[in-house]
Amino acid sequence: MNWSFAASPLIGVIALLVFGVSAYLSFLNWQRNGKRPSVARLEMLRLVLIALLGFTLFRPEIVQVVRSKETPQVAILVDRSGSMETRDVQSATNLESRSQWIDTQLSNQFWKPLVGRTKVLVEDFGVPPTNSPLSTNASARTPVGTDLNAALETPLRRDANLQAILLLTDGDWNTGRTPLGAAAQYRERGVPVFAVGVGSEVPLPDLILEAVSPPSYGLFGEQITIPFTIRSHLTNEVKTTMILNDGTKEEVKKEVVIPAKGQLQDTILWYPHAVGDAALTLRLPVQPGETVAENNEQTFHVSVRVEKIQVLVVDSQPRWEYRYLRNALARDPGVEVHSILYHPGMKTGGGRNYLAAFPNSREAISKYDVIFLGDVGIGEGELSEADGELIRGLVEQQSSGLIFLPGRRGRELTFKNGALKDLLPVVFDEAKPNGQSLQNEAVLTLTTAGKGHFLTRFEADEDLNSKVWQALPGFFWSAAVEKARPGSEVLAVHSSLRNASGRIPLLATRSAGTGKVLFMGTDSAWRWRRGVEDKYHYRFWSQVVRWMAHSRHLSEKEGIRLAYSPERPEPGDTIFLQSTVLDPAGFPADEGPVSGSISAPSGRAEHVQFSAVEGGWGVFKTQFKPSESGKYKILIEAPKQGRKLETELLVQQHTIEEKGRPINRGILAEISGLTGGSASLVDGLKEIVQKISVTPEPRALEKRIRIWSSPWWGALLLSLLSIYWVGRKIGGMM
Repeated sequence: MNWSFAASPLIGVIALLVFGVSAYLSFLNWQRNGKRPSVARLEMLRLVLIALLGFTLFRPEIVQVVRSKETPQVAILVDRSGSMETRDVQSATNLESRSQWIDTQLSNQFWKPLVGRTKVLVEDFGVPPTNSPLSTNASARTPVGTDLNAALETPLRRDANLQAILLLTDGDWNTGRTPLGAAAQYRERGVPVFAVGVGSEVPLPDLILEAVSPPSYGLFGEQITIPFTIRSHLTNEVKTTMILNDGTKEEVKKEVVIPAKGQLQDTILWYPHAVGDAALTLRLPVQPGETVAENNEQTFHVSVRVEKIQVLVVDSQPRWEYRYLRNALARDPGVEVHSILYHPGMKTGGGRNYLAAFPNSREAISKYDVIFLGDVGIGEGELSEADGELIRGLVEQQSSGLIFLPGRRGRELTFKNGALKDLLPVVFDEAKPNGQSLQNEAVLTLTTAGKGHFLTRFEADEDLNSKVWQALPGFFWSAAVEKARPGSEVLAVHSSLRNASGRIPLLATRSAGTGKVLFMGTDSAWRWRRGVEDKYHYRFWSQVVRWMAHSRHLSEKEGIRLAYSPERPEPGDTIFLQSTVLDPAGFPADEGPVSGSISAPSGRAEHVQFSAVEGGWGVFKTQFKPSESGKYKILIEAPKQGRKLETELLVQQHTIEEKGRPINRGILAEISGLTGGSASLVDGLKEIVQKISVTPEPRALEKRIRIWSSPWWGALLLSLLSIYWVGRKIGGMM
């Protein structure tokens, strides 16, 4: 046992001077008080306190050197995560997976040169979960990634006599903290970490079906668009056929061209044959020269339903845009459209599916999934402020969609100070209330966001899609817009006009509460029919109404509806549930209780209570966080209104352990370099073992007792100080 001090000579000199001055002052004080023994004892106690405080300034520590009598240990940490199944290690006869190579080396006991002078421990980390369908253990359904930091910290905490660490891994750490933190601890302990990067440093020749992003539900009788992404690590361009199988004899095929060492984003269309839950498999045929076939296929689920999207179109004049829009929606088998036409100075228009007045109550307007507001505003003979409040509540609280489609009357300016002002995606130029007219034809130019957006997708290929938009018949009039409001997403801009804020936004969206809002700044989309009839005009508005109504129909039953976000959650995500409840008369429920029961795939049940959202729209919200992947069964009950809804929510597991990725040799080199070890590839394993065999034995561990920061030392000083001041009080020295 030794003592250790950490103080500069200057502090020592200052401490001695302070002690000397204190001793002199104590002597004078003893003399002034008649040289009484009690005073002498108190002054001696004060000098002891000063000496102890000065001793503390030297930061004293008791150092104990502990030498282990056990055999030094070498820990071999073996990565068993999913990425280790990548087949990219060249053996003597063929190509084998990283795990197979490790198993071969372990069976050959490559560590034999270390036996005798060290004790060898072999430990696995990143073990994949059990995929047995009989497993009810939630943790078994939770994916295990590669946590290099935790793998390194485990032997460091457990074994006091570590001589070295050997890592057999691809270095693909994707969970936990950076392993450099554990490496710093090894450096402090003087334990080197050696690493062998198992796998290839370059991507395998491979095609990877990286992502498939289907909607959670689709409508029966209508095509369902399924986007997918393919990444190529092949040096040649590949022409192949994607195959979508829905479990029937029929298969959907689509020819694709995958660029060499590039990425392809495309979509495939599927027509459902029956109502219900459909399990689909999208497959990319294995190409010659591919080394991994398992990542060419993905299976997913889509719920097929029969729904009618309820649309309300409100305008003030039977302009061309209104006529063709209404006709397109009326021909759509998945849409039921109603119209209100305010004629200036006349009574409202009439006819089939025309309304005589705007739905002026919550129960009347709640049926509509999407509302179009054309060249109409707030004022006499048009909408009222109360109508604006109803529209806002419908969008923000009941997840409906709202589309602003202004015209040459400029009536949209009346919304800027009313209930709908916060829903507008753009700021209008009030100096031009009747919009902007041009002599030359202009077109809508897609922005970066618009090129890949569902609403503007006429062709799967983004470049080809942009060319289609450039070729569409243009317009000679547009609404006068200054700029997009913060939080809006601009999908298309004016091809020729700009101002101080940049290009004029004419197609923009924004979220409002739980709903969506779209602004279309030209009334000439009907001209897209020139030469192609409904090809683009019909498709655009069909995509718009389905995109806006999507979240309202995630799950519903008479009198009760459930929406949730995100739509395709993963374990660990917070899922927000919103239930809309109507009473038996069809009015929004004004009070609860509304409760829910959520059953996980493992059978574990969780009960949640919905809280009412202010506004009187019968909306109740709650949230929960899934801990495992699979189908969750959700039961929602509103007993007072007699409503009950049962549905399922699919929580999909994101694959964090990707096969085919090259090894991360950089992190292995950093870890080994920081700790004084070394790193190599598989052909350097013998050399690594040789280096481990000549590493020095573990350093003796030092245990330091920091007296200067010990709470017991502080308690001692405080106790002596208390005794001193009490003694002065008793002795009448205060």
